[in-house]
Amino acid sequence: MSKLLSQLKPAKGSTHKEKRIGRGEGSKKGGTSGRGHKGAKSRSGYSRTPGFEGGQMPLYRRVPKFGFRNPNRVEYVPLNLRTVQEWVDKGRITDTVDMDMLYEMKFISKTDKVKLLAKGELKSPVTIKVNKASKKAVEAVEKAGGKVELV
Repeated sequence: MSKLLSQLKPAKGSTHKEKRIGRGEGSKKGGTSGRGHKGAKSRSGYSRTPGFEGGQMPLYRRVPKFGFRNPNRVEYVPLNLRTVQEWVDKGRITDTVDMDMLYEMKFISKTDKVKLLAKGELKSPVTIKVNKASKKAVEAVEKAGGKVELV
């Protein structure tokens, strides 16, 4: 029993009549139109700013500022040897790990930089091309018969 587009209507009880505000005292929503008496909330165009506490000094101004965000900081995505070994075991990689491959695997985004870290152990000889690597990670990769190339 399919209906035509012109026969579609909302399910029974799912819609409500619009409140008719400011249409006289008989409607019970006349006079102040359900907004109470005076004050900012009764005015048109009112919108409370985030963090407003009714005139009390807001928290974000009571608490002092601290810290420093270095605009020149370079963030690296960590790549552990354990992760590389898991990929080898699952057959996702064979002999080389490079930035394009990490992007295709959705491990990094296009602009990310990667640092190889020595957490876990590597048993397979793999060539790894990354932006940075720890000394221990380089030693572990070379011990397994692979090599690390810095891009």
